[in-house]
Amino acid sequence: MDRWRLLLVDDHALFREGLVGLFAYQDDFVVVGEAADAQTALAQTAALQPDIVLMDINMPGADGIATTRRLKSEFPDVIVVMLTVHDATDKLLDAIKAGAQGYLVKNIRSTELLDQLRGLKRGEAAITRRMAARILEEFQRGQVSTGSTKGSLNDLTARELEVLELVADRLSNKEIAARLVISEHTVKNHLKNILSKLHLRSRRQAADYGLARGWVRPPAPDT
Repeated sequence: MDRWRLLLVDDHALFREGLVGLFAYQDDFVVVGEAADAQTALAQTAALQPDIVLMDINMPGADGIATTRRLKSEFPDVIVVMLTVHDATDKLLDAIKAGAQGYLVKNIRSTELLDQLRGLKRGEAAITRRMAARILEEFQRGQVSTGSTKGSLNDLTARELEVLELVADRLSNKEIAARLVISEHTVKNHLKNILSKLHLRSRRQAADYGLARGWVRPPAPDT
């Protein structure tokens, strides 16, 4: 059985020790690193290449949501699950917008935590029914107030905007990868995230959408 590699990001050492003890008895997870702040979390992610990052919100310096946004921009393949004391809907929504694939509150039982994380392997989000109901409720409120499901500029990361501009400039995935010094696989992941956030189906639609709203510069005329 493949073991999913975990990075624990929390400024409470005692809490991290408890998680390390829990995962030590699991055959399908292994803790490969720990971090107590944003800078260490980013460095550990680059060095250790974990599959999942369990991220707290309250930390010294940048908080967990800002750290998640940057981490997902730099390492889009890494799964981030918030594990926090915050039970507020605004924090939940901010975390999901930042790119988190899960949001769990620290009063969760260890068996449910493990079940939620194993669900990630099946392509599920690590989120309780109660939190999912909140997201649905907020989505329905948004539908009523705006009448639109299209994404906004604030939904895209800086890297995603770079990719979108190069798509608008008619570059292929290979050319975008070379221009940004990233892999084609990473380019595809960025495109997937862009289409998901903007609720569009193709790269051409995304480029036209960004151009129409002035998010990206028009392509240079052919010479």
